Amino acid sequence: MNMMSSSDEIDVPPFFLCPISLEIMKDPVTISTGITYDRESIEKWLFNGKNKTCPVTKQPLSSDSIDLTPNHTLRRLLQAWCTMNASHGIERIPTPKPPADKNQITKLLKDAYHSPLSQIKSLRRLKSIASGSETNKRCMEAAGAVEFLASLIKNSSNNNKNNEFESHNNPNEEEGFDLKTSAEDEALSILHDLHVSEGGLKTLLGFKNGEFIESLTRVMQKGVYESRVYAVFLLKSMCEVAESVQMLHLRTELFVELVHVLNDQISQKASKAALQTLIQVCPWGRNRIKAVEAGAVSVLIELLLDCKERKPCEMMLVLLECLCQCAEGRAELLSHGAGLAIVSKKILRVSTLVNDRAVRILLSVSRFSATPGVVQEMLRLGVVAKLCLVLQVDSGNKAKEKAREILKLHARVWRDSPCIPSSLLSSYPTYV
Repeated sequence: MNMMSSSDEIDVPPFFLCPISLEIMKDPVTISTGITYDRESIEKWLFNGKNKTCPVTKQPLSSDSIDLTPNHTLRRLLQAWCTMNASHGIERIPTPKPPADKNQITKLLKDAYHSPLSQIKSLRRLKSIASGSETNKRCMEAAGAVEFLASLIKNSSNNNKNNEFESHNNPNEEEGFDLKTSAEDEALSILHDLHVSEGGLKTLLGFKNGEFIESLTRVMQKGVYESRVYAVFLLKSMCEVAESVQMLHLRTELFVELVHVLNDQISQKASKAALQTLIQVCPWGRNRIKAVEAGAVSVLIELLLDCKERKPCEMMLVLLECLCQCAEGRAELLSHGAGLAIVSKKILRVSTLVNDRAVRILLSVSRFSATPGVVQEMLRLGVVAKLCLVLQVDSGNKAKEKAREILKLHARVWRDSPCIPSSLLSSYPTYV
């Protein structure tokens, strides 16, 4: 019988309840402020939520004071209470496994160098440890697991080897290893499961003078489905903590692979991560041009044609607006048959953010790429009529200001055109 549903029928001593989850604790641990929590709940609070305070006392916790000390006395009381209430269907909580030991992790990392089979065994053991708790993950980082895994991925991608093993020749097949999985794939999976800390991500960024990003690019080029996804997730996390100077020398191949991930629509999460990564890196240096050369503008337009969800649409317009700040991006937008049309269509259909970014794109085109042909095309496609409508409805102040500016820029061509509905002419701004 489920312990929590049964416990609703009897009085549970309040000190058995975790202050965060308000459920009976299974693995009580005490932090430096003297408050006891269930390990899973406090780990989520501190590590996944990146909070730096005690949830109860609100006292700040320095990185040096985040020690989770097992409360053995309370756990024994809990177990005794469960036994006493067994007749009510309360199951005795099991004694939790002790957290990983740094020496244990260090030994596993050393053993990995003995042979290819030892390497796979060590990686599988590391994966199991990482799944145990957030404390285990931080212990693995402290023991140097991040650097070890990065080195393995780098060496594997450089040598273009998969270190595969045939299971029919393997005496350890009964251990459940899928030995056709490469060490590189296992290492990437573990790095993903680790939820690497900010310090660990910065270590990856600086690893071998930035060579780890090149390794991830090669994984995205030739890796299996899961590894491509993990590589994108890692890149996104690394870019979130990167300094601007680290974003200036990214290779064109990286942009090509990110665009491929977008185009292939591997998964919603992978597409979102690729978009977030491109949004973060494109403003720096020549990255806009590299993304445009990788085909980002065309792919974004094609995706926008079928996109009906608000968040993805917003992210795509944010990225497209960034790319249209360079001449190459605007040229790609205008050369696509649906470029101007889809940008205009999204206005007033999705959100205020989309209104703002779409009108920004049209303003860039109107200012810097408005040949006579483009100006006439904007009129023919209904872009001008849409801009007049923006002035009449609640579209956001930023969008209104930019729409008014666009209409003034080419008023002499557009104002008296029969293509603009008479109902919208009253909103057309006065020009000099």
